[in-house]
Amino acid sequence: MPRRTFRYVPFTITQDRTAEPEYEARCVSGDETECGAKSGTHHAPGPVEEWQRKHTQETGHRRYRRSFGDYAVVQPPSDLDDAAGPPITHAIADLLKNGTTPHD
Repeated sequence: MPRRTFRYVPFTITQDRTAEPEYEARCVSGDETECGAKSGTHHAPGPVEEWQRKHTQETGHRRYRRSFGDYAVVQPPSDLDDAAGPPITHAIADLLKNGTTPHD
């Protein structure tokens, strides 16, 4: 069996600045069943918090499930492009395809 060498590559995961994050809340107050009222999706937390305040004033409900979603970008270190050998994406594709890499 051929010996395989895997190298650690310190990828960086950052928020994708080209896509807006999403905020929303759902009322989970209720004794037997949850209220279920929803704030709708917004691109900032302010409108969601304002909806929660208004919903609490109107109903007396005080418990909410808040959700935040965003998009992430995984980037290799800048010096990876300067490294010898094929790009890491090609090495991974080769490994998935036939179990070997050019470095075997």
